[in-house]
This record gives sequence, C-alpha cells and structure tokens, in this order.
Amino acid sequence: MVRLTGARAALGAALLARALAACGGDPEPEPEPEPAVAEFWRPAPGTPWQWQLSGTLDTTVDVPVYDVDGFETSAAQVAELHGRGARVICYINAGAWEDFRPDADAFPEELLGEGNGWPGERWFDIRALDTLRPLLAARFDMCRDKGFDAVEPDLLEGWTNDTGFPLTADDQLAFNRMVAELAHERGLSVGLKNDGAQAAELVDDFDFAVSEECAAFGECELLLPFIEQDKAVFHVEYDLTADEFCAETTALGFSSMVKRLDLDAWREPCPA
Repeated sequence: MVRLTGARAALGAALLARALAACGGDPEPEPEPEPAVAEFWRPAPGTPWQWQLSGTLDTTVDVPVYDVDGFETSAAQVAELHGRGARVICYINAGAWEDFRPDADAFPEELLGEGNGWPGERWFDIRALDTLRPLLAARFDMCRDKGFDAVEPDLLEGWTNDTGFPLTADDQLAFNRMVAELAHERGLSVGLKNDGAQAAELVDDFDFAVSEECAAFGECELLLPFIEQDKAVFHVEYDLTADEFCAETTALGFSSMVKRLDLDAWREPCPA
C-alpha cells in the first residue's frame, strides 16, 4: 500500500472531498480559520525614552520613545515627533480626578475620594466601572485622535493607598484590565503604571510598564514579568543618583534614567 505524505496527502484529501461532494457525500467541513490577533506596539527592553509632563515640550531629544501629557500636547507636536521617527505615549490620569483638566466637571462628586498628595487631585472610586468607563474612554479617544501610539494611564495602584474607599486587589485588577481594554479597543498600546505587586497578573494585558522609584523602594524585580515577555520597563528615579541604581536596573533590562520630580525636559539616562 502506497502512503501519501506532505503535499500529496493534502492534494489527495482535497480531491476526495470534491468527489464525495459530487456524489452527494458529506465530507468533513474545512476548519474555520483562526481569528486574527491584534498586534500592538510593544517596545523592547532597554529602549531609550524621554518623559516630560511640564514645561515647554523639547522635541529634540534623540530617543525613539516620548511620553508626554495627553491634554497639553497637540496633534501637531505628536506629528512632529513621528516625523523624527519617535513613538509617542499619551499620559493621562486614570485613577484620580484633576480639578485643572477641561473635563473635570464630567466626573460626579460621588466618584471622588481622598486627596493623593498632588494639588487639585483626588482618588477615584475605581469600583464604579460603569460610570468611569465612558469618562475615561473620552480621554482615550483624545489620545487616539491626536495620533498617539500608546497610553500611560497614571495611578493604577489605588488599592495600596488611602483613597477613602475600601478597595481590594480584585477591584484594582478589574479596573486596570478595563483601562487596558479601552486602549486596545482604540488601537493604542498601553503601559502598566507602577502597581508592581500585580505585574505578574497583569503582564498579559499590558504592552509595557512604567515605574517610578522601584529601586528606591526595592521593588524592581516585581516588574521582571514584563522583561521576560520582551516588553519594556520604562523606569525613573527621583532621589537616587545614577551611580546608586543604574548598574542594577540596566542589568535587569530596564530603560532607566534620573528625572526631577516635576518631570520637565531635563533627564540623565543610565549608560547603555
């Protein structure tokens, strides 16, 4: 008996199926094609970056990634950075209300909790997913419409803070996954901001991470699940000098630098 293999076997199966169909047979249906999986931009570990949220935006820093304020940065500035070959991340506050934003009046009072230490900011009750979803969606729409590539949603760790609400780890996971979904629905990549304690549970939902002061708090290793999935960890320290942490975090694969707390244009990146 001759056994058909490879392409011959596939051709024989196709001819048999046609013959059965012609004779009124009932061949096995062909399998449905696998649905396409959306591909989002995922910066690789060690990618240099600039993070500027205050002052006049300096678009001349020679890095492939910029993280800038979504409200304050214009579509023209995003286009300028794209023209320089850079990807651009849209910073927005997802976990707290800001009284100085143009959409501040859209957030009902019952959503607002304790202050978070920054002037004019109060934590959200992130359990109110149905109320928050359309409000945050409007911010994500702004990021998409201005041409941003990704979103950095801030304050995704309310459950570890005194927010005025009895938030649990599960509340935070549900909220953070909703935030990631909002970004992906709009074709935007999304970063997990801080919340290192839940990084292992959220790494599949996010495309990169953004960390403040993980070296100062001894928490950098919590973010290694991102490195292990070939996703960047964009990291800054404010109080430590480069000599105090760069060797450690560069060895981990982080994109690290020293910044001032007001996140103006000044930066001191760790040596590659």
